[in-house]
Amino acid sequence: MREMSANNAVQGGQQQQPQKHYGITSSISLAFPRELDHIYTQKLTEAMKPFGVFEDEEELNHRLVVLGKLNDLVKEWIAEISETKNLPLSAIANVGGKIFTFGSYRLGVHTKGADIDALCVAPRHVERPDFFQSFFEKLKLHEGIKDLRAVEDAFVPVIKFKFDSIEIDLLFARLALPAIPDNLDLRGDSHLRNLDIRCIRSLNGCRVTDEILHLVPNKENFRLTLRAIKLWAKRRGIYSNMLGFLGGVSWAMLVARTCQLYPNAVAATLVHKFFLVFSKWEWPNPVLLKQPEESNLNLPVWDPRVNPLDRYHLMPIITPAYPQQNSTYNVSTSTRTIMTEEFKHGLAITDEILLGKVEWSKLFEPPNLFQKYKHYIVLTASASTEENHLEWIGLVESKIRVLVGNLERNEYITLAHVNPQSFPGSKEHCNEKDFVSMWFIGISFKKVENAESVNIDLTYDIQAFTDTVYRQANNISMLKDGMKIEATHVKKRQLHQYLPPDVLQKKKKSIAEINRNSNGGGSKRCSLDGNPLDSSRDTDSGTPFSSPTLVSKPSKPNTDAEDSQNITPSKIPAMCVDGSPPIQPSAKTDLGMSIPVIGSKPVDAPAVKSVQPSAGSTIPTVVGLNVIPRLASPTNSQTVQMLLNGVTNANYTAPKRPHSPSMEESPKRLKDTEKLTVSDDSTFKEPYPPDNGGQEQDPGQVLESLGGTKPMPIPTIDTSRSQRLPSKELPDASSPLPTSNLRVIKNSIRLTLNR
Repeated sequence: MREMSANNAVQGGQQQQPQKHYGITSSISLAFPRELDHIYTQKLTEAMKPFGVFEDEEELNHRLVVLGKLNDLVKEWIAEISETKNLPLSAIANVGGKIFTFGSYRLGVHTKGADIDALCVAPRHVERPDFFQSFFEKLKLHEGIKDLRAVEDAFVPVIKFKFDSIEIDLLFARLALPAIPDNLDLRGDSHLRNLDIRCIRSLNGCRVTDEILHLVPNKENFRLTLRAIKLWAKRRGIYSNMLGFLGGVSWAMLVARTCQLYPNAVAATLVHKFFLVFSKWEWPNPVLLKQPEESNLNLPVWDPRVNPLDRYHLMPIITPAYPQQNSTYNVSTSTRTIMTEEFKHGLAITDEILLGKVEWSKLFEPPNLFQKYKHYIVLTASASTEENHLEWIGLVESKIRVLVGNLERNEYITLAHVNPQSFPGSKEHCNEKDFVSMWFIGISFKKVENAESVNIDLTYDIQAFTDTVYRQANNISMLKDGMKIEATHVKKRQLHQYLPPDVLQKKKKSIAEINRNSNGGGSKRCSLDGNPLDSSRDTDSGTPFSSPTLVSKPSKPNTDAEDSQNITPSKIPAMCVDGSPPIQPSAKTDLGMSIPVIGSKPVDAPAVKSVQPSAGSTIPTVVGLNVIPRLASPTNSQTVQMLLNGVTNANYTAPKRPHSPSMEESPKRLKDTEKLTVSDDSTFKEPYPPDNGGQEQDPGQVLESLGGTKPMPIPTIDTSRSQRLPSKELPDASSPLPTSNLRVIKNSIRLTLNR
């Protein structure tokens, strides 16, 4: 697992390296590294060392010893279970059992102090209740195991514990086999036959990780590049699947795709090419590491030609193992915009690094979110005990992306930027006896035109979010006395009332702080993603939650339009939102096809409106010739016919909610009239660029050489929700709020936006 040096990464000679074809297109460049590239790679390695991304030999060996002990425990337990189930002695002796690892540890990119994601694979006669009862009891009696807890009702059930100071999240899967041999390979699809969905989810992490490693040209170059990209993403505040950014598996697949496009490049070059490729990627074209394979197992897979909901995914990155899934269903309009800007920023920095103008350390400098925006929503979650607080903030944090989605659908908000880091509550605003956490969401407001001032009501946006959290907590019997959520609007100049000066100023974090943040701090609640690929600590069902994409006017994290604006906030605590009529906007908004989120009020008789996509130098799903030419912008009637025929433009704009409806207005349901089927196979095709004889071609030049035409987008509808989506995660809007004596805070948040 040890990281090799840049020179060792190409050991064996350049001429002997096989030029195998990787990925679903040919490579952009087969160029071999220069001596200067090796020097830059060595400098990159040195720049990452202070951040604790590499473990020493002793720590690596300790992990291997712990995993060996755990593997022995599993075999011992399975033999005991087999005996209680009256298996013959000859079968018990060979029944086996095995521990598999996945995630960052299996990929070889784990950091100091990081946890290990592991999977216990058992034969067919060992059942899931055995794992959560008898094996749990066996672990409880082991002296080296601490902090043992089981989460049996999670999306991916898990047992969490510390084994000799190593944090382990252990999943369970039983295969339809009489015994589990030590040389078992989980990559075969036949292992999924006759399994329940929880076992399939548990196996998926291992299968995806192994498939990624199998699909990259050079594992050591891939690992060093992935370490750099993960560190960069954490430092820039865009590493969180749960909050709508990308998680570890998604970043790994983006790096793997870059390695496929530049198979002979070393890490320094690959980091630069990573930013080049994905700063120009035409989302929502999917990122695919291999052509999806058919199977007769009939499991649900990501396929926008068949599944209408898959067309709403904004930034699809598709897992390579069957059943193929989109690992980024939590991405929203705002988070995609933020990540795209970060890709462009990373490209600019690496351009300077490779010109010798700056050092690699500049790439890992964190942004200061608290200097970036003029307006913020402060979300506060509090509980009366520490135990309740840890449980409560885990649920609240897993639902923050719902609030972001609500805010970005407001017609006056162009972007909602959540800071993944939470902060302890300030004494000025909280009860000293309470345990409090705060999250900050930067808001960019739309420029006011043709009006001296506009009143903005965020009450409904925030109330819909808090109702969702309270319902979820009530449905799973988590809601306890003292658990509260509050949201407040503050200006940048008021942040000092909530945060210490060293946070507001541009302070470079200490190495210890960086390591804590990178590893998720003391608890693993930051891994409560709804993504079974990224984490075993799921409490979400993984229902996609998308938001409208602004095509005609892309939003930026920090717009100059706000310089001329002044917002007067008012926070009026009340036990219920008043029933006053909603504030009408001064300007009409265009209506389009929409699918409402739970609790939202859809507009009547929506009309489809097309927007001409902006032209520019882009990398299609990776550079290449069109399979089908892009359709011209249709008229409204043509658009409706296209939707009925299953052909959709990825860049249709969605309506913004013109106001916050009063709580007395009940949401209406729209009939599901979408029966869309697409027969075009180009969804899963990346056109092949011409053979360049091993010489690198600039992606923009490749487009020009192919006629300068743009590729056909995948059939994805980039709109907000205006249909009720099935979900185990979000309770139905009609389910009642808790009726106990618990205090449910409801605030009215209204602003006046001046020119």
